Amino acid sequence: MSFQSQRIRAVTRIGFISMAAAMLLGPALATAAPDPDRIAVNVDQAKLVKLPGGIATIVVGNPLIADVTLQNGGVVVVTGKGYGATNFIALDRSGQVLVDRQIQVEGPSDQLVTVYRGIDRETYSCMPVCQRRITLGDGDAYFKTTMEQAGTLNNQASGSGGGAKPQN
Repeated sequence: MSFQSQRIRAVTRIGFISMAAAMLLGPALATAAPDPDRIAVNVDQAKLVKLPGGIATIVVGNPLIADVTLQNGGVVVVTGKGYGATNFIALDRSGQVLVDRQIQVEGPSDQLVTVYRGIDRETYSCMPVCQRRITLGDGDAYFKTTMEQAGTLNNQASGSGGGAKPQN
């Protein structure tokens, strides 16, 4: 067998293997393509989405899962509030549906460590050092205490004009 015929067989074999791999992987890659009607966002994070103009009203299926806020220029801010899926519908002034999209809220993307103490749960964000963070599903006492502290901090910041008085 000549070198030329061995080379043709090798190229043909590689071509056949490539074609077979494409046929086997093609459906998997097609199903992995992002759905243009679905917005994926992580809990406690926001994403900007451009929508057509003329939107007058936005309805969110479950506001405990996501919040959608309309901004100028047909941009909405989608904020993940709880795990799961919901939808939002954007209407124009006459009540015509302009957009009906699904929202999928997934878990946090940072590196989390979950600590269980009996039935109580605490969550730590470990990027780069571990610090406590509030996550849905944490123990009631920790969750309530932290939310109260955040509310107090926000009230003090807005009530005092946002700054401390200089000392003489």
